[in-house]
Amino acid sequence: MSLLPETGRRIDEIVARAQSAGRVPSLALAVVRDRAVLHFAGAGDQPRPDPKTQYRLGSITKTITATLVMQLRDEGFFALDDLLYRHLPGTPIGGVTLRQLLGHVSGLQREPDGPWWERNPGGDVDQLLASLTYEKAHGAPYRRYRYSNLAYGLLGAVVSRVTGQSWAELVGKRVLDPLGMKRTTYAPVEPFARGYVVHDLGGALHEEPRPDTGAMAPAGQLWSTVTDMAKWAGFLADPAPAVLARETVDEMCAPVVLKDLESWTAGHGLGPQLYRVGERVYAGHGGSMPGYVAHLAVHRRSRLGVIVFGNTYGLAGAGIKEISLRALTTALDGEPETVPAWRPPTPPQGEAAEICGRWWWMGGEYEITTDAETLVMTGRHHHTRFVREAPDRWRGVDGDNEGEVLIIARSPEGTVDHLDIATFVYRRNPEHLA
Repeated sequence: MSLLPETGRRIDEIVARAQSAGRVPSLALAVVRDRAVLHFAGAGDQPRPDPKTQYRLGSITKTITATLVMQLRDEGFFALDDLLYRHLPGTPIGGVTLRQLLGHVSGLQREPDGPWWERNPGGDVDQLLASLTYEKAHGAPYRRYRYSNLAYGLLGAVVSRVTGQSWAELVGKRVLDPLGMKRTTYAPVEPFARGYVVHDLGGALHEEPRPDTGAMAPAGQLWSTVTDMAKWAGFLADPAPAVLARETVDEMCAPVVLKDLESWTAGHGLGPQLYRVGERVYAGHGGSMPGYVAHLAVHRRSRLGVIVFGNTYGLAGAGIKEISLRALTTALDGEPETVPAWRPPTPPQGEAAEICGRWWWMGGEYEITTDAETLVMTGRHHHTRFVREAPDRWRGVDGDNEGEVLIIARSPEGTVDHLDIATFVYRRNPEHLA
């Protein structure tokens, strides 16, 4: 499968213009779907872009750290509303929650103390914690969005403390290996692109160091390739249950906070950044480290995504996020949506068979059908999916009645009389109004 020729041509043009205007030694961009690269475009020759060449992810690493945090939450290691001091006692900023750290609403300042961590070898967790001061909690939690690299260093310390394993070991064993991401590594592995600062005066290239960032690694350490990140984009769109349940990834991609309160075009979930372009919302994350910029964006419903890497610290002209979102929007506008094949439904059994069909409430018609192990209720401006909890009791798991209970009310003879959903009564009689 590949993009239509005209769509591919437009993507190639976006990349060529971005590399030239941005003065990027090497720019690599891929349009991906279902864990595969549909179209690869590259420009520049230091090195010549290749889908299997590593670039540094920078803060895209945070989405992988967040996935690890949510995985451990689902396994009962902690709750997201645990205060930090419960797992890292003795810190002067222990009054923030893990949820606030994930969503960048903890009020913590952006960086830890010491030399600029991105450009220098990092210390261990004990050194990071010893450097914390009360001043790092600059704002009240949840007052507003405040991006914090420090927050993700602390999350890495938490997962290490509760499991007794290092963040790097956990990420490899629990996230990267199950997804087959063999070219996503802690340190660069050849072939990899060297990173540069491109000087404004004359365009001279200055190669940047590639330090081990130590305890701050959960915020931006990892290296990867376009082909590996296609698998990561695929996971965000269509989660692998061996790593994380779909419901948990949906939770991660729900907005925690809006970054811009005027236009509502950017926000943050529990790990992923969120971008609104027109009527679409993309999930993903940007990244930068000295010598590198990166961006990942996924339209989850269509499962289409874009990964873009550049080996310079900052771009002239359009930024890496703008290039990524423009390319993804171009691909979505130019490509026909995939249409799932129709398959005959599984005949309903048991209680489901008794309540499938038409129901009425307040003069409106609703229909209940089955979808695998669930009930689906549709009506005017309404859609809810229910799963069975107990005899005659179903729970809404998404849609308009998410979290609400559907009760099957029966007559003395045991036949279905009506349905009660959050005190709203549905009957078979079209004349029913109450």
